[in-house]
Amino acid sequence: MKEQITLLVEQALAALVAQGQLPADVAPKIQIDRTRDKNHGDLASNVALSLAKAAGRPPRELAAQICEALPASPVVTRTEIAGPGFINFFLSDSSSQAVVRSILQQGAGFGRSDVGKGQRVQVEFVSANPTGPLHVGHGRGAAVGDSLCRLLAATGWDVASEFYYNDAGAQIDNLARSVQARCQGLTPDSPEWPEDGYRGDYIHDVARAYLAGETIDAQDRHVTGAGDANNTDAIRDFAVAYLRREQDLDLKAFAVHFDLYFLESSLYQSGAVEETVEQLIANGHTYEQDGALWLRTTEFGDDKDRVMRKSEGGYTYFLPDVAYHLNKWERGFQRVINEQGADHHSTVTRVRAGLQALQKGIPEGWPDYVLHQMVTVMRDGEEVKISKRAGSYVTLRDLIDEVGRDATRYFLVARGPSSQLTFDIDLAMSQSNDNPVYYIQYAHARVCSIQRKLAEQGESWNAERGIENLEQLQEEHEKALLRRLDRYPEVVASAAANSEPHLVANYLKDLAADFHAWYNAHKTLVDDKALRDARLALSEAVRQVIANGLDLLGVSAPESM
Repeated sequence: MKEQITLLVEQALAALVAQGQLPADVAPKIQIDRTRDKNHGDLASNVALSLAKAAGRPPRELAAQICEALPASPVVTRTEIAGPGFINFFLSDSSSQAVVRSILQQGAGFGRSDVGKGQRVQVEFVSANPTGPLHVGHGRGAAVGDSLCRLLAATGWDVASEFYYNDAGAQIDNLARSVQARCQGLTPDSPEWPEDGYRGDYIHDVARAYLAGETIDAQDRHVTGAGDANNTDAIRDFAVAYLRREQDLDLKAFAVHFDLYFLESSLYQSGAVEETVEQLIANGHTYEQDGALWLRTTEFGDDKDRVMRKSEGGYTYFLPDVAYHLNKWERGFQRVINEQGADHHSTVTRVRAGLQALQKGIPEGWPDYVLHQMVTVMRDGEEVKISKRAGSYVTLRDLIDEVGRDATRYFLVARGPSSQLTFDIDLAMSQSNDNPVYYIQYAHARVCSIQRKLAEQGESWNAERGIENLEQLQEEHEKALLRRLDRYPEVVASAAANSEPHLVANYLKDLAADFHAWYNAHKTLVDDKALRDARLALSEAVRQVIANGLDLLGVSAPESM
């Protein structure tokens, strides 16, 4: 509807240009917004305010001229000028009802667009160190990242999802030493236990499998336990493969798929890290001090320069990150989105600075980042802090086993990533209107129940008959539903453009509330067949949009509950 109003305004402005009322080179950005108060119309535009200076007349006078020049249209019943020069548009009932026709005709395609057609985007998310089970924070990253991929694909982008494994460095050494200690019969309570070692029960599981000579089939490797408690390298390889497989199983249970798993170790093996350092040195953006190699990141907006190579040898963690993102750029991704925990905030400026210092033509501000805040898990009003399996944190598998995949995914994506999130296990398990995912799924199931009741009465319905009778939808609850349905494509577009999948989650909750209010106030299977068919069409449109929206969040749409 916004597009139709925009077209009408464009035609009015063109007419004013032809009449000499506006300069010929005027090229305004026409903004159409929904009004908060229906007494002020359905849509509004500030175009007269933005053009008043160029037109050389007061905004309200120009607004009146634009309204007079608007072509006749069945979409708009009337306009009015408000405030300093806003134009309010009142839409016809038929224009609002038309959304039902669009939904029923487009089905699963309703809300999808080709905004990103021809453009490639890579979304990196989860990217957990293979040192333990995925925790609930990784789960939030998985829910947000996967929903972003679905949203971007729904708006036409060519999407690639990627998991970056930090399979090199100090944490992997700690993992190897921890498993080795278990293999040698030590426990986390032993004085000889590694100071920074991992203590969860899963370490014992890895050690037991290694000593038993089990074979691990991970994404890109097959590793058999050597059984030698003194072979640190063999233990390291086995432990990484074992935990990668565990994480793969966690993600499979969460219905999250990745197109590519990228190993940090490959950056060293291919020489990419060394080549990156050499390029930075050659470009004159480095210096040596106190035996360390520094990058002048302050030249690119950082608050202080950063060490790349430590005085005792070895690279700091942000250097391979720069090499990795250069690799992404060279793979041809116009857009890259990194979904990570808020603890990665300090790396954003450093990585971008390193990429600029490479002088490869990478745009400033590339890549994009979506950083999510921590998750607090509650049960019986108290925080749940640990898992027996992990020892020190709540795992993603814990939540899935407790409340199911649908509730876990919805709850983890339902708030903006920048907000801290409280995951209430009791609420997620409840079958009540207070549980948003249950409330939304119940709306979908209710529509399916209506169709079953119709069949039980020996009656049938088809979309065309419903579309022919849409003028029957005159109740205020029905008009509210029509307005809500009409917003769905905008919500999807905005959620994809701004990396905010929670907008879809919140929209679905509001749509379900509008539907339940209408359902409770008005009978659907009435004797008047014209009204019945129209209401069936409306309910089916609601069901379709709920199914479409839940799919973008990776949540199922059950037909019965």
